[in-house]
Amino acid sequence: MKVVILGGGESGVGAAYLAKKKGFEVFVSDMGEIRDNYKKELQDLGVDFEERQHSEDRILSADWVIKSPGIPKKADIVLKIKNKNIRLSSEIEFASEFTDAKIIAITGSNGKTTTTSLIYYILKEDGFNVGLGGNIGKSFAKQVAEDNFDYYVLEVSSFQLDDIQTFRPYISLLLNLSKDHLDQYNYNYEEYALAKFRITENQNEQNFFIYNKDDEMSQRILDKLDLKVKKVPFSMTESLDYGAYATDNDISVNTNEHFEMKIDELSLLGKHNVANSLAASIASKLLNISNESIRNSLMTFQAVEHRLENVADIQGVRYINDSKATNVNATYFALESMKQPTIWIVGGKDKGNDYTEIEELVKKKVKAIVCLGVDNQKIIDFFKNDKEQIYDTSSMEDAVKVCSQLAEEGDTVLLSPCCASFDLFNGYEDRGNQFKQEVLKLEK
Repeated sequence: MKVVILGGGESGVGAAYLAKKKGFEVFVSDMGEIRDNYKKELQDLGVDFEERQHSEDRILSADWVIKSPGIPKKADIVLKIKNKNIRLSSEIEFASEFTDAKIIAITGSNGKTTTTSLIYYILKEDGFNVGLGGNIGKSFAKQVAEDNFDYYVLEVSSFQLDDIQTFRPYISLLLNLSKDHLDQYNYNYEEYALAKFRITENQNEQNFFIYNKDDEMSQRILDKLDLKVKKVPFSMTESLDYGAYATDNDISVNTNEHFEMKIDELSLLGKHNVANSLAASIASKLLNISNESIRNSLMTFQAVEHRLENVADIQGVRYINDSKATNVNATYFALESMKQPTIWIVGGKDKGNDYTEIEELVKKKVKAIVCLGVDNQKIIDFFKNDKEQIYDTSSMEDAVKVCSQLAEEGDTVLLSPCCASFDLFNGYEDRGNQFKQEVLKLEK
């Protein structure tokens, strides 16, 4: 079996590790530059690789191609692979074929990382033999090769779901849908939504699908699809006899056993995190975790880095890193949870954003807008009639400097960009880390 892996990052090297262990002939090809640590891993494995090019003859002679989620599905080499009817899979698809572990897979436009981390934390605290992977943590494929976990909690993107054939989670979660990555789905919201719903494609009557009953697009797609899986809803707006819901003060879960908890006991702040906690609680009850154990974990879990992360309080000004908010809907939740006058850092690589969704919140919560990107004109044009104070910056150093000059005691500076980071940064982590570095310089 000839396996070719496109992309020499975390998922690609992990897939190479597993493929090599299974005795396959392995070749890794990356159009960019492979990081030194990954090159060393490939060399130690004895895996042949290339960078800054794709050798078409070699790639198109494969029996199975494993594609990094970062490579667009419209890329020339991907179209050629499909035209030759070579099996094309994501790393999650590839790895799932070599494990009998139960998979809990989480997708959605927002809250994936937080909810994935939260479910993993609950399981780990309860003594489960569990791994964490997908878009977070260590490569799923490498864990399948090295470890012997009984459960995996995976954060899964639409790009990974585009390339599945047999992937079947024991429990799948679709947290919400909003207009994101539409450039990869012909600017068609329903096409993007259907890509997310592929998480249920191979599930059967023994499996569970946790979904957001308040999400209009999710409901619309659900009405169209004939799913075999057991459906378990959650809602922030209505009481449910089966599933989970929130009132003003409590969360309540009704599945195989009733679970209830005060919202003010949750460690995570914000309405969106109440929804994430509902989804995580359902998954936990379906795995027969005790109420006491779930309650303890929901009280002690710490927020994910780059997601509404409190960086520092300097001279009475709070600085919050929400760099992972790469779409408008994610920033909506961030702005909604702001209690103080907010100086908002926004901008980056636009993915077809419509800022109408947050316009009223910006009017109400934001005192100044600091744009951070190579080209900020779209944001400036949209908000210029709403806010007098709009500033144009093209480096994190300048953005933080402007914010510190504008901020008064009692204000919050919020980095919640609405956009991808690749115009100025190597990823949302790099953007968030640079923000933290620049903020901490202000203390000196």
